[in-house]
Amino acid sequence: MRDAIVIIPTYNEIENIEAIVRAVFELDNAVDILIVDDNSPDLTALKVKALQNEYKNRLFLEVRKEKAGLGTAYIHGFKWALKSDYQYIFEMDADFSHDPKDVPRLYEACKSGADVAVGSRYIKGVNVVNWPLSRVLLSYLASVYVRVITGMKIQDTTAGFVCYRRAVLEQINLESIKFVGYAFQIEMKYKTYLRRFQIVEIPVIFTDRTKGESKLSSGIISEAIFGVIAMKIKSVFGKV
Repeated sequence: MRDAIVIIPTYNEIENIEAIVRAVFELDNAVDILIVDDNSPDLTALKVKALQNEYKNRLFLEVRKEKAGLGTAYIHGFKWALKSDYQYIFEMDADFSHDPKDVPRLYEACKSGADVAVGSRYIKGVNVVNWPLSRVLLSYLASVYVRVITGMKIQDTTAGFVCYRRAVLEQINLESIKFVGYAFQIEMKYKTYLRRFQIVEIPVIFTDRTKGESKLSSGIISEAIFGVIAMKIKSVFGKV
């Protein structure tokens, strides 16, 4: 059994799923993959099941009843991975915005001693491709906002390309995670930061999806803006 697993949440990713699975399995670093699919109407899960015949005991699938948010999909995946003996657990998108070729770099960072390795768009300038300027500014200023409110030193606080050592996820109460959208990424980093785990940022280039539709919505943005303040207040009173 391999010691690392990449968790990929999916909802209507039929255009990307086969390509991303094959790209990850082509890596020199042998990793397994867990797809957490929210019962995609486009039959993403059916494609994964077909691929499982080719990648036996390496490609795993969990199908949930309905679309329930990015955060809960990752929590589902974390719990599944912790039941096994995986020592390094990844978060990664299905749409190639995170380059599978960067997986070994995050893996080596944790293997070398880091508790969490973040694939960072902003640790060396702004490394984003195919986003309009408005989206780049929104993302960058969101990270600045989070740093100011929380005190974290992480440049890319909203990054969704992350590798966790097993011990980190074991010490975070996953049942207490409140956010379900992209703010989930902030909450996970903040709880890791409060527990004084070593977090390193590895520079990556983020490329916007070319196939499928983005899941970003105004509700997700609102959750991040107001949720961060609530999260900080709770931490002051020892509730995070």
